[in-house]
Amino acid sequence: LLGAQPELRDIALTTNGILLKECAASLMEAGLHRFTVSLDTLRADRFLALTRRDDLGCVCEGVEEVVRLGMSGLKIDSVIMRGTNEDELGDLIEAGKRWGAEVRFIEYMDVGGAQNWSMEKVVPAREMLAQLASVYGPITAREEGGSAPARRYTLPDGTVFGIIASTTEPFCSTCDRSRITADGTWYTCLYARDGVDLRALLREGATATDLHEVLKRTWCGRDDRGAEERLELPGRGASVNPDDLGLDPRLEMHTRGG
Repeated sequence: LLGAQPELRDIALTTNGILLKECAASLMEAGLHRFTVSLDTLRADRFLALTRRDDLGCVCEGVEEVVRLGMSGLKIDSVIMRGTNEDELGDLIEAGKRWGAEVRFIEYMDVGGAQNWSMEKVVPAREMLAQLASVYGPITAREEGGSAPARRYTLPDGTVFGIIASTTEPFCSTCDRSRITADGTWYTCLYARDGVDLRALLREGATATDLHEVLKRTWCGRDDRGAEERLELPGRGASVNPDDLGLDPRLEMHTRGG
């Protein structure tokens, strides 16, 4: 796809990193030039507990391969959960420094199959900043425009990192992200229950013009406020119950690319 569509080459790949070492060179040759690796912990025992895979070494080797190949724009996404990995903020920052990667901390979200989610497990952005400031000193917020989900900050030594505070400080009004599943279902919000089946349209013979019209109409008509609406819920819990997940696996966050 990248080789055939040069206009699509300015894109980033978000990955769990397990196969990154084997694939990085081929992806770069195809035109991809930015990677975001999901990595919530640097401890092997925690990685196994979170992912049910003993592959922390593979992920780190994949990141190191990207660094060796000289790719710029590397990011590390880390979901921070109270009682799980909130004590690793500094360790993740230091790993980012070694790899030349920008770390982005993400508040634990109540999306998809997060059945054990509770507000008590969320580490708010303000708490992350306070913890990092106690280690590194004064942190400066960067004044930047645009609609990127991460708010970016600078440590006294110049290190830049970001925090995505989508649980406690939703940014629905400025969000410009959408996601597509591996089977071609397009969602305009992580919390959306329904999506647009682009694969079905293609199989029915939709032209590029037809698809453009569907995408334009859907996007311009969207009124998603998933995170903002859930912020107001009393007794807030997981957004999807297990029975619904069994009926539609697309409701899982990992099927939508996080």
